[in-house]
Amino acid sequence: MEEKNTKIVSNTVKKGISFGSALAMVISYTTWHSVGWAIFHGLLSWIYVIYFMLKY
Repeated sequence: MEEKNTKIVSNTVKKGISFGSALAMVISYTTWHSVGWAIFHGLLSWIYVIYFMLKY
């Protein structure tokens, strides 16, 4: 049972990280119109998303 729970949590974390990266890249590209900034903000992931929500 514990192994199954670990697998579910692991998959959820991976999906959450990839969604956060994609969201950060889309927000960054629509704001700055730069692929370089979008990649950089994608690496920051949820940090940039939260910053953007607080700032704008």
